Amino acid sequence: METRMSCYRVALIDDHEIVARGFADLFSTLPEIEVVATVDSVSALLDSLAPGERLDLAILDLRLADGSMVASNVDRLRERGIDVLAFTGGDDAQLMRFAARSGVLGVVRKSESTAVLLDAVTRAAAGEPVASTEWAAALDGDPDLADAGLSPRERQVLSLYAAGAKAPLVASRAGIAESTVIDYIRRVRSKYERVGRPANTKIDLYKRALEDGILPVPGY
Repeated sequence: METRMSCYRVALIDDHEIVARGFADLFSTLPEIEVVATVDSVSALLDSLAPGERLDLAILDLRLADGSMVASNVDRLRERGIDVLAFTGGDDAQLMRFAARSGVLGVVRKSESTAVLLDAVTRAAAGEPVASTEWAAALDGDPDLADAGLSPRERQVLSLYAAGAKAPLVASRAGIAESTVIDYIRRVRSKYERVGRPANTKIDLYKRALEDGILPVPGY
């Protein structure tokens, strides 16, 4: 009998047993997702992984019974090369802000429809940011996001580049040379770095553009 191979390996960190069981059952219907663990803490997940074992995504409940802090949990997972999707009841905007600042790929409410949850996890497992109204609202109310001081031209270039356009297309649309586009992106990264908001990857740039209202959050 041929064994089915899943594309993405994910784990759920949630200390509510009924949520964990329902989650595993739900994702058993998707051939591209393999739920390899449902645990009640970050420590339990990391202890269960063999050295070098790949895990593409951890879906993290922001409020765990062990009293662990959101930022610490996200940092521990990302240090192991595991992307994180925040999974929350949505009743604490501060927790969502902590998660957004810690570098999660997105924030999804537990009350969302099955279709929304399936789509969010599948996209996050592939390393894509998952924009949502909850994420936008949390960031909009975050007083700690420092202004990077981008110029109007830098914002224009960032809006095109972070939305998916490659440098030649950005150059064409902005009416500037391709080398100038590359220089603008370098400056944008440097400005975000100076205010403590790293933008080393294109996904990071997409997040910064969402945070600063340079790109609209889909559906918001």
